[in-house]
Amino acid sequence: MTSEIATIETLRESHRHWLSSLGILDTPWLIFGSAPGPTLPPDLIEYCARVDVNNSGKTANALGLPPADLTFRKRKKSWGEHPYVRTRGLLWLHRRPLWVMHMKLLLKPSVRYKSLMRATKAEREAIVNFVSGGVPGDVGDVGKVTNGVAALCYGLFVGVPSVTLTGFSLTQMGHSYNDKGKVRRQIAEDTFVLTRLRDRGNIFTTESELSEETGLPFVRNRGDITDYMSRRRCADHLDSTHI
Repeated sequence: MTSEIATIETLRESHRHWLSSLGILDTPWLIFGSAPGPTLPPDLIEYCARVDVNNSGKTANALGLPPADLTFRKRKKSWGEHPYVRTRGLLWLHRRPLWVMHMKLLLKPSVRYKSLMRATKAEREAIVNFVSGGVPGDVGDVGKVTNGVAALCYGLFVGVPSVTLTGFSLTQMGHSYNDKGKVRRQIAEDTFVLTRLRDRGNIFTTESELSEETGLPFVRNRGDITDYMSRRRCADHLDSTHI
């Protein structure tokens, strides 16, 4: 157990150091998923560091948004579908060493990034389990969450102030960046973890439907986030004084 804790703490510190170098460790995050019709309040784009999940950056480009602050990308996700990645930090879930990953990206001249970081599949799952307690074996058919929920767990793992989910859905099929209408998987797994994390006090969503399904606080703008967190701090303080 001691060695496992040491390993997860070492992993956390290496990623915190990288995110600090990007200037987004102490900034609220807006995680941009790939569900159709994302709700993007303009003042949250200015207030938060934007984290694109997989190919959602293609939608961001179409909306005229600036490069992402961070892209959280699955190894097997198609580059052909979104060749024009624009991001300051690229966290690529990959098993190869960083130098090999850099070489692979040299073959993709349309991909623009400033800094590259690696996380393995095992590290991804360790982070999700550490933050959420994991997904029980009798929940869902896949046994693990989607990359969007993994990105949420990653933000909580490294200790960002708050995370707001946009472009997330447990019911809508397909993706915002194509018209294939792909069937959404891992609904049960995502629902389980999001519901378990909903009371942390620093996770929000701009999607009213997701809020209704999971109990995550629904926010329309920056003020909703700061007001909610302020009320939560006051409530926690009152609770502590009555212990």
